[in-house]
Amino acid sequence: MLEREVKLGAGPAFHLPDLSGVVDGVAVTPPEAVRMETVYYDTPDLRLARWGVSLRYRAGEGWTLKLPPAASRDTPGQLLERDELTFQGGSKKPPEAAVDIVRAYVRKSELVPVARLSTIRRRVRLVDATGARVAEVVDDEVSVRDGRRVAARFREIEVEVSSLNGANGIVDPLVTRLRGAGAGAPDPTPKHVRALGPRAMEAPEVAPQPVQPDSPAKDVIKSVLAESIASLLHHDPLVRTSGDPEAVHQARVSTRKLRSHLRTFGPLLDPEWTEPLRSELGWLAMGLGAVRDREVLLERLRERAKSLPAADLRSAGSLLHILEVEIDTLRKKLLAELGSMRYVDLLERLVAAAHSPTTLPEADQPAFAVLPPLAAGPWRRLRSAVRQLPDPPTDPELHRIRILAKRARYAAEAVAPVAGSAAAAFARAAAKLQTVLGEHQDSVTAQAWLRSARISGRRAFVAGELIAMEHIAAEEARAKWPKVWKALDRKQLRQWMP
Repeated sequence: MLEREVKLGAGPAFHLPDLSGVVDGVAVTPPEAVRMETVYYDTPDLRLARWGVSLRYRAGEGWTLKLPPAASRDTPGQLLERDELTFQGGSKKPPEAAVDIVRAYVRKSELVPVARLSTIRRRVRLVDATGARVAEVVDDEVSVRDGRRVAARFREIEVEVSSLNGANGIVDPLVTRLRGAGAGAPDPTPKHVRALGPRAMEAPEVAPQPVQPDSPAKDVIKSVLAESIASLLHHDPLVRTSGDPEAVHQARVSTRKLRSHLRTFGPLLDPEWTEPLRSELGWLAMGLGAVRDREVLLERLRERAKSLPAADLRSAGSLLHILEVEIDTLRKKLLAELGSMRYVDLLERLVAAAHSPTTLPEADQPAFAVLPPLAAGPWRRLRSAVRQLPDPPTDPELHRIRILAKRARYAAEAVAPVAGSAAAAFARAAAKLQTVLGEHQDSVTAQAWLRSARISGRRAFVAGELIAMEHIAAEEARAKWPKVWKALDRKQLRQWMP
């Protein structure tokens, strides 16, 4: 489920005001008070808290795991949103199902109690005409315990809504009334982070650091590796829990960028360190890619099917169900791989790489002097491959150009902080080529799957209709890509390359 709330601070003199009439058509239930005993678990170095994750046991409620949402999710105004998962289990040890979800953060560490909170909660609910809850306002008086001693106390007001629909129309007037009664400004800090103090507010275990053109090349390499590794770690729990294709997509992009960066900056890295890491990333990318490719195909064919005659929609649904079963099987295989010690070992190596990549002495030179020439390598390989294409190029040859364009883009993006805006502009142009050739490849892949499906009768007829649509799309992409290539070729790299 999704937790959507606004947190406000409050002092000792604050009293929860009467909320009747704040929102039209909404009634306020009588207040109730409960006492809650909560224990939060984390690694000794507070990795979960630093990633915006919490795992708690609360007497009478069981275990709750809260995850930060995907960065792309948009919530209105002051509203905070988190994914919330609940688990059954005894109070002494976190359930394995919960630990598995945060395995990318925990890895070979252990989860131990890090904070014990006693809370007196005063709560009122806001309900609509049918009696359904639309919001809840709680006033929490929290005691942070160190054994029997109270180490600290604080107070917090929460406004939680049940749905995003009309959320601002509910939250904003409630926050206004509460602040008018003396509550503080919105403060997103979770209770356990306030209890744990500054250590829990440190940056995540892996985070890219700012770099300048005169920074050593090794610092820039470390930063770009850390950026992709952090993205992989962030999306790992979402791959395991959400079923959102975007989570798999972003995890796959992270692995591809890492392999590309290790290749591009290879001359400055120890090959005995680089090659095994690239190999293991390739293994992970295969598992993620198998799921992602089928999810893209399903989304694409669903959209195509909307154009079919009404009489064919049922057969189209039956055809696409075959693809859904394939995806389910591939997802189970991927989750098994993510649960393996091989994957945990890879993550440990990646985190170590984010902190200290094994560079060669040449990487101590200023980034502006040594990195742009390395970033030119993927571009030169792309340009050479395009010039050697036959007329017309085959489908696999165009797919190869797309892969090379992607590598050129990743290289330009990696050096943009030291090479400037011209490198960023080049990366955007390369992305356009990648997109149009991606459309071509998706069409080719769709046709191949439709032809390979073991079907007959009406479903085979529908597959033929979809193949015809995809053939047209592929031809359109073929017609577009030369123009996009010329636009990229005109940019060249002379503006930001020695």
